[in-house]
Amino acid sequence: MNGNNSNGKKEERGGASQGAGAAKQKKIGVLQLAKAVGWSFFGIRKRADLESDAAQLHPLALIAAGLIGAVIFIVVLLLIVHVVVGQA
Repeated sequence: MNGNNSNGKKEERGGASQGAGAAKQKKIGVLQLAKAVGWSFFGIRKRADLESDAAQLHPLALIAAGLIGAVIFIVVLLLIVHVVVGQA
């Protein structure tokens, strides 16, 4: 057989299951991305969550969220130091 069905039309392999997987991958929310990065900062991650995030989240989105999280962390530390030193 050459991939044609009985009507002479070509069949697609994977069909709806591939399309659903691609659509599911694109619908990852900002909250899930922030949660993954936040827990990773603390080093507290379940292996199942890590594997799930690795399969669903886009690597560039993770890098961007990590950089934003690092900047926010540094700004918060600087504000705390400024308040403590200002009171001394």
